[in-house]
Amino acid sequence: MFIMRKRKKAKRKSSLEERKSMNICIFGGASDEVDARYIRETEEGCRRLAQRGHTLIFGGGNGGMMGAAARGFRAEGGKIVGVVPEFFHVDGVLFEQCTEFVYTHTMRERKQYMEEHSDLFLVMPGGVGTMDEFFESFTLYTLRCHRKPAVLMNLLGYYNRLLEFLKEMVTKGFLQQGKAEELYVAETFVNLLKIKGLNL
Repeated sequence: MFIMRKRKKAKRKSSLEERKSMNICIFGGASDEVDARYIRETEEGCRRLAQRGHTLIFGGGNGGMMGAAARGFRAEGGKIVGVVPEFFHVDGVLFEQCTEFVYTHTMRERKQYMEEHSDLFLVMPGGVGTMDEFFESFTLYTLRCHRKPAVLMNLLGYYNRLLEFLKEMVTKGFLQQGKAEELYVAETFVNLLKIKGLNL
């Protein structure tokens, strides 16, 4: 069960009306104890996405990559939807300037909402929770349960070893080459905006 609580609407820039807006789901870590370059790149990159009229759907957190993404969208007046399990609703945890909050009972419902309401998944550097979100969304994509692509944001080479592991899966026959090639990878947000087919 999803419980929606709306806040005031963010302003949409008229100069972006010609570009198709998307609901972009961003997965990423919540820790602030990371290299500041990850935070800076994410915040600056998300400003660019907001400038193009896209909406952020994310886990609602105030820290780490989640907080950086939200601040980037907020700086440009972008719409921000925080999807939060009810037990996370404690002081200091949430990005309180979200345009809208959606509260769920469980972590599974949280992922389900994000999967159903997003057009694209950006996977920022993160921990096991981020990996859980990434692999579920990408698995559903390869199984044709949805047609919403995932992009690994390999900032500072963070996902180099994961990409090598995916290649190992292909080599050992556990992952089909064709399905592996359906995963997009971007080293920077500049690269992301240049990926053909995503139309960002």
